[in-house]
Amino acid sequence: MKISMFQFDPVWEDKQQNMERITGILESAKIDSELLIFPEMTLTGFSMNPKPLAESIEGDSAQFFKNLAIKYGTNVVAGIIESHENNFYNTLLVYSPIGELTGSYRKIHPFSLSGEHLHYTGGNNPVIIELNKISVGLSICYDLRFPELFRQYAKERVELIINIANWPVPRINHYEALLKARAIENLCFVAGVNRCGNDPAGSYNGRSSIYAPLGALVNEIIENESIITSNIDFSEVYSVRNKLSFLDDIKLI
Repeated sequence: MKISMFQFDPVWEDKQQNMERITGILESAKIDSELLIFPEMTLTGFSMNPKPLAESIEGDSAQFFKNLAIKYGTNVVAGIIESHENNFYNTLLVYSPIGELTGSYRKIHPFSLSGEHLHYTGGNNPVIIELNKISVGLSICYDLRFPELFRQYAKERVELIINIANWPVPRINHYEALLKARAIENLCFVAGVNRCGNDPAGSYNGRSSIYAPLGALVNEIIENESIITSNIDFSEVYSVRNKLSFLDDIKLI
């Protein structure tokens, strides 16, 4: 499976301008992949001002990503600020190449250090989707610090875990270590797509990356806004799990 990671530097809280920028970048990039992944809260940045920015999953932001999936004939993973029944959610959406909404995941662990829990309701459920016969577990940013979520994905034998993020520079070494750890402990590929640039709260240097089941770094974007594509052979997951039966020995989950 060809997986493209779009490390993006969003204009703060300006959805329209970010749609235009993404459209222009993709037209120049000539994407040819089966999966295109954007960072958390793709069109707004990690905003604690959800009321004027939130939309339903039928709103303009969702429609934008749906149209990208259709235009480029690829599965698209992106983040929006969702409004539903008087609550706001930090939400990940997945669209198929024909524009079908194939997955919707609400961030289970709002980032309390930034006050996210005061503005957003946490989700309740892990979400696993199927992409081209590959089982994929979904997560957002701070979720990475809670391995019990990913052990549930491992129990279901997902082959890929996706994490979309706005993970800042001061703790970027944690992001890299946690992505690698989630790959090693669950014997699967992990793709983490972070933003770059700055927002009112801090700075981001990306480090979007893919790790293999034994922890090897497959590909990485260091700092700049960029798109990279990796060709992932998921037979490596099956080979590693056949040789190392660690997942069969899980006891507490």
